[in-house]
Formats: sequence, structure tokens, C-alpha cells
Amino acid sequence: MLSGILACVILCALVFEFINGFHDTANAIATSVYTRALTPKKAIMLAAAMNLVGAMVSEKVAMTISTGLVDVALEQYVILGALIGAILWNLFTWWKGIPSSSSHALIGSLIGSTIVFTMGTEHVLWGGVVQKVIIPLFTSPFIGLLIGFGFMKLIFRLFTSWSQSKANRVFSKLQVFSAALVSFSHGNNDAQKTMGIITLSLITGGMLDPGSGVPIWVKFACACMMALGTSLGGWKIMKTMGGGVTKLQPASGFAAQTASAIVIESMSFMGAPISTTQVITTAVMGVGSAKRISAVKWGIAQNIFIAWVVTLPITMILGGLSVWVIQFFI
Repeated sequence: MLSGILACVILCALVFEFINGFHDTANAIATSVYTRALTPKKAIMLAAAMNLVGAMVSEKVAMTISTGLVDVALEQYVILGALIGAILWNLFTWWKGIPSSSSHALIGSLIGSTIVFTMGTEHVLWGGVVQKVIIPLFTSPFIGLLIGFGFMKLIFRLFTSWSQSKANRVFSKLQVFSAALVSFSHGNNDAQKTMGIITLSLITGGMLDPGSGVPIWVKFACACMMALGTSLGGWKIMKTMGGGVTKLQPASGFAAQTASAIVIESMSFMGAPISTTQVITTAVMGVGSAKRISAVKWGIAQNIFIAWVVTLPITMILGGLSVWVIQFFI
């Protein structure tokens, strides 16, 4: 039977997944809405459905979160503190319209919570953090930029004889498929982080054996909450992602989404909990750079990069503070 604190952890995790859904909706559909390939309502419904499907197909990323970052049995309130820290940062960045990383918010908060709980850093698996978090943090956005740049250059070369109206008509239709693909990959990577947190709480609560995988009800609950959050949208962030970084046409939107999906799916296959926000943003930058360097609004891009850099340390502090405050009440 679930204890009260474990029930609170699971509830808070599902709230985080819901917020993750509307916080990161823009990742998958902003370009489709901006180029008018899809109406906002249709784009959100497509993203919600494909997030749901993607969240159910794998658990490699979830296992990285549940077993690959810390080597100590955490108390339930520590996991609760980690979730609170991540939620606070997600709500703040959503309020400001900053496309930050929900993934790194959760990971940073978990690390900070563990450090305060153990009063040291020795129980953080820094090798796993570097290999599964830090390296993908820097490499996946760079790869997204390169693939977006190369894919857009290829489109320019192959379809240079097409009129603008023909290109817009064809790639508007193709964007429906690229939006579905990137939404699927988003669910496959992002939803698994919360699955990993709930699995970790079940293991530490003695209700699940380590190595037994993610229970099917956890997968389904997280997938549904992400889809529900996605269905409500994230319009502030969508504005930044869709048109704030560079001006997009259907062809460039298709290129950015397809490049993003390739990178996200590759990282999910390796079990790396990357930031889908970062990958899609840099893919959009790469697509814009393929036209000309000045087509990218580098001032906005700089603000986004700053948010990426500070997310881990700030959420480590928020997670640690949350645990410190909770300790006063227990």
C-alpha cells in the first residue's frame, strides 16, 4: 500500500509531467503553427497524440534517471524536494517565455536534493552525470544545428527550380509528418524522465525491485499527463520558438523538425536524457544560418543559451533548498 509521502511524490511527479507538457509543447509544433502548415488547435492535438504514443515505446532514458545518477537510497521527501525545485524553475521560465530545459531542471534538482540529503557529493554518480547529462547537453544541440544547416542546404540544392508557391504547398503538407515525428520523439525522451523519478521513488519505497523496469501503469500515467499538458499549449514559448529566432517558411520548418527528430531519437536510443528544447532551437538556428548568418536573431539566441547554462546550477540550488525546507517539517 502506498504511504502518504510516496503518494505525494507520485502526485507531484505527475504535476511535473503535466507542466512539462505545456512547457514544451512549443518544441514540437511552433514551426508548424508559425508557417501555417497547421492551425494551433490541430497542431496541439497532433502533438498530444504523438507524445502519448512516443512515451509508451521505450524506457532507456527512464532507467538512466532512476538508477544512473545517484547511488544512495533516497528518502521519499528528497525526491519530492527534487520535483518541487524542477517545477518552480519550469513555471518561472514558462512565465518568462524562456524555452529552457525541463530535463536538466529535473536532473539538476535531483542532484542538489541528494547533496543536501547526504551532506556531501560522494553519492552523486558524477561519471553518469558527465556521460549521460553533461556531454549530451553540449553535443546534442551542436549536432542539431549541423543537421539543420546541412538539411536546409540540401533542400536548397534539390528544389532550387521550384517556385515559392509550389515549395510552400508541398512542404506545408510534409510538415504535418515532421511535426508528428518530432512530437513522437519528444514523448519518447521527455516523458521518460518523470517515469524514471516515479520508478526511483517506488524502488526506494520498497515497492519495486531495482532492475525490474518501469511499471506499465507508470508509463501510461506519465504519457497521459504529458499529453494532457500538451493539449493546453504553451503560447509564450511557442512565440519565441516559432518566429523569434529566425523567420521560417514551410521548407525550413520541415528541415528543422526533421533534423530535431533525428537527433532526439538517436539520443533516446542511447538512453541519454537530453533537452528537446535545446535540440529544436539549435536546429532552427541551423536552418536559418543556411540562408544567411544574419537571418538568425542572435540576441534572442544568446538569451536562450544563458538559460541553458544556468538551468543546472540554479535547479541544484532550488532542489537543495526544497529538501532543506521540507526537513524542518518532518
